[in-house]
Amino acid sequence: MPNRTLLDVLAGRPVRGVSGSFTVASVCHRLRDYGIGALVVMKARRLVGIITERDIAVRVVAGHRDPMLTLVREVMTPDPQTIDAEARLAEAHRLMIAGGFRHLPVMRGDDVVGVISLRDIPAVGSPSAREAAEVPALG
Repeated sequence: MPNRTLLDVLAGRPVRGVSGSFTVASVCHRLRDYGIGALVVMKARRLVGIITERDIAVRVVAGHRDPMLTLVREVMTPDPQTIDAEARLAEAHRLMIAGGFRHLPVMRGDDVVGVISLRDIPAVGSPSAREAAEVPALG
């Protein structure tokens, strides 16, 4: 896995977030518009949670909740695992695999600097991405 820091990977990307008072429907629009799978949830400039596509599928859709009425704070993952911005991609990958999640807020002190996604790791040249490209198609 490349020896790049998370800050290197996230350079130039804006931090995308919402407050807990947003509706899930508005989150879905943002996820679509930004082409991402998760948003950080902030309160008074402090990370309080993360809302992901999986949270929406499991807690809202499968829970038969109305996305127009359900608030982010009701279905977000509170106090998510985080990682330091100077950490390496391999460390983020290990944390996500061990924790069973696909999105990890990246911090510099108390400030959120971005969210690393499991799909970002192969995109920056990990061995798994190269190996996947070399596997011949079946059929």
